[in-house]
Amino acid sequence: MNSLTAVSPIDGRYASKTSSLKNYFSEYALIRYRVRVEVEYFIALCSIPLPQLEGFGEGTGMSKEDLFKELRDLYGSMTPEDAAKVKDIEKITNHDVKAVEYYIKERFDALGLSAWKEFIHFGLTSQDINNTAQPLMLKEALENEYIPALKEIIGALRADAAEWKDIAMLAKTHGQPATPTRLGKEIMVFVARLEEQLRQFGGLSYPAKFGGATGNMNAHKVAYPGIDWRSFADSFVSSLGLNRSYPTTQIEHYDNLAAIFDCLRRINTILIDLCRDIWTYISMEYFRQRVVKGEVGSSAMPHKVNPIDFENAEGNLGMADAVLTFLSMKLPISRLQRDLTDSTVQRNIGVPIAHGMIAFASLKKGLGKLILNKEAIDADLHRNWAVVAEALQTILRREGYPNPYETLKALTRTGAAIDEKTIAGFIDSLDISEDVKAEMRSVSPWTYTGI
Repeated sequence: MNSLTAVSPIDGRYASKTSSLKNYFSEYALIRYRVRVEVEYFIALCSIPLPQLEGFGEGTGMSKEDLFKELRDLYGSMTPEDAAKVKDIEKITNHDVKAVEYYIKERFDALGLSAWKEFIHFGLTSQDINNTAQPLMLKEALENEYIPALKEIIGALRADAAEWKDIAMLAKTHGQPATPTRLGKEIMVFVARLEEQLRQFGGLSYPAKFGGATGNMNAHKVAYPGIDWRSFADSFVSSLGLNRSYPTTQIEHYDNLAAIFDCLRRINTILIDLCRDIWTYISMEYFRQRVVKGEVGSSAMPHKVNPIDFENAEGNLGMADAVLTFLSMKLPISRLQRDLTDSTVQRNIGVPIAHGMIAFASLKKGLGKLILNKEAIDADLHRNWAVVAEALQTILRREGYPNPYETLKALTRTGAAIDEKTIAGFIDSLDISEDVKAEMRSVSPWTYTGI
């Protein structure tokens, strides 16, 4: 596919940033994961073993272990060309999962295993495969691609926080000058928020539905009533690293999947907050941006170096959140024992993950271009000596000085500029001990930064 002809920017403009996700969310990947679930299910039936599978492989000249390896190779070494063969079968069946079943049966014939091929997809419905393959795809994509990329962002933020831990900075509440803070601490706020969401994310489970046509394993029980099929299904799903949902209808009820989407959405929302804060700091000139040779900031204004990385990240995080919100609200709703609305929707699970990865790449690039402009930060503190009023009135409260809040309010809300001389003159005028005055004089926008 030519990226210039792609409909979606995920596979077009941003293809280089999302290419790794093709192994998890492409049509090829979905087919490969379906084959994986079918093969592993067959091997699990052999491991019971079902009476008709006790002699699996006899006459082939190969051991069961070697045959299992051959079967696992069907998905382990599957190529897009192999997946295309499944799609050719689907043109006849008009059913995607049945096409996978027929494809595997053809491979059984080629391996001399025709006598056992009817135990492929034995007792199952399509959603047993889909509702196991798709959460497995999501799980491995998040664990192998998404979470490591997010941790790189957290690592970069933590490093910046350490570098800037002693940088006094004017805080802004309601957009107005407020009690001074430290730049490193403000960055650590985002680190703490993201790490808390990762902690919560680690407590979530990846759900799978595995229970036959309407969730009751009817076909399994009627064929082999003496087997504990519920225990078998729990064990099989667990072997894939998933948690089996029970009871269910024909499909997964998606509540736990929605919880995953909601947690991802919270992570994205925190990062949007970060992007907007950094964007604002750049507009206040607290940061300059490292110039990349050859880059153009504006087609009309040569001087501009725009904060495009943070804007791009914010836009893609917003796109991701929009899709995640829809997924978490739609998927848990299905008419009676199932309708088909979940099928086409689930095919878009990779979309918000891709927009998230695009955002991570932009955010990482943007953070790497930041240059601290301490002069601008200090100048802002110089202009706002009024912010030490909280400290002074608190010391006066401690000393029992009459109406300290009102006294400082009268000083700082006259409309006149408050500078270091104004504060010094105010302290000199107070009827308090010299020791307390000395204590108050030691307070400045650079020292009044708390713990």
